[in-house]
Amino acid sequence: MTLMQSARRGIITDEIRSVAKAEYIDAEKLTALVAKGYVTIPKNVNRDTIPSGIGALMSTKINANIGTSRDFVDVEAEIEKAEMAVKYGANTLMDLSTGGDLDDIRRRILDSVRIPVGTVPIYQAAAKHKDIRDMTSEDMFNAVRKHAADGVDFITVHAGVTQDAMKRLVASERIMGVVSRGGSFTLAWMMYNEAENPFFSEYDYLLEIAAEYDLTLSLGDGMRPGCLHDATDRPKFMEFITLGELVKKARKADVQTFVEGPGHVPIDEIDISVRAMKHLCDNAPLYLLGPLVTDIAPGYDHITAAIGGCVAGMYGVDFLCMTTPAEHLALPSVEDIKEGTIVTKIAAHIADTVKAGQRERARAIDEKMAVARKNLDWEAQFNIAIDGEKARHIHGCRSSGSDACSMCGDLCAMKIFKELKDMQ
Repeated sequence: MTLMQSARRGIITDEIRSVAKAEYIDAEKLTALVAKGYVTIPKNVNRDTIPSGIGALMSTKINANIGTSRDFVDVEAEIEKAEMAVKYGANTLMDLSTGGDLDDIRRRILDSVRIPVGTVPIYQAAAKHKDIRDMTSEDMFNAVRKHAADGVDFITVHAGVTQDAMKRLVASERIMGVVSRGGSFTLAWMMYNEAENPFFSEYDYLLEIAAEYDLTLSLGDGMRPGCLHDATDRPKFMEFITLGELVKKARKADVQTFVEGPGHVPIDEIDISVRAMKHLCDNAPLYLLGPLVTDIAPGYDHITAAIGGCVAGMYGVDFLCMTTPAEHLALPSVEDIKEGTIVTKIAAHIADTVKAGQRERARAIDEKMAVARKNLDWEAQFNIAIDGEKARHIHGCRSSGSDACSMCGDLCAMKIFKELKDMQ
């Protein structure tokens, strides 16, 4: 049985027990949420993955993207990136490799970590051909099956990129058109072959493969906006209407899903985007890249995405895909992955401070930090900090000799107040 099928029969599995313990939630309640599709626990039957819950009442999770490009193929560097992401708090990884021996790279990444790993099988289907338009629907489904058999826990499929959505895209006034790589592959194939998207037209077959391996489907946002001008438009919402229908079909087949979202969104439109996506997709877990809230900060897009991620989390986003300083510029380095993971982890925690089911737990951590600061307990502060290593380094290399920080030294407000209070 798939995990969803077991949950619908009221069976509390080991995966559900593990997540319930980690999230401080009753296992029976979690089982009901999984049965409804409101919580997803990606875990392939062929892999010993540490279960992670994504969705309603769960802590906000973060994903780190790694993978080679055709310009740079360094498998050891990608393994190092994977390990770095895990070290600094990534809950899942996606292997987006497009260069080198894709089978070997994927399997090595799967072997290097125990957190859930996702892929985009159409990348490998396209890699077989000099021209991506020459791939076949058989290539696409064979890639899905190969990834599933290897133990991949979730896959992105751009099943919402349909002929109807394409018509709206062509008629739109978008500046950037399509910025999703998988979405562009799909559209190119559809236009060249004058055919419907195989992942949409043969969705039932996709569900059969997914059910066989308990493979979670990440329903991709092939129409996501690539700049603020293109946000919240008809092509995007046409896709989400379709994805909502595909979520329902997957649930009937006992296949877990989550839904991917934009992209680049003005900060005042994040609310309507998130609420509409949640409504259209019947509260399926929502997975966002960012969203980036400005287009003019290359080199700092990990920060623009984290700002958007905080706001999106406040309105119900469950899963944040990290952005690195290299976004829009280059293949990220190991250090870029570290920075992107940490900044996204901060955004996820901020979201949890206002999120149903997480607010009390998250704010308790902030209160511990407040007490540690009040007491000038530096060791406690470093242990509580999201990046304690950096905090320790900055404090240590700029020490004033005082028990306060070197910004204030003996003029520390908390130290003065404590002394005044002790005098009373």
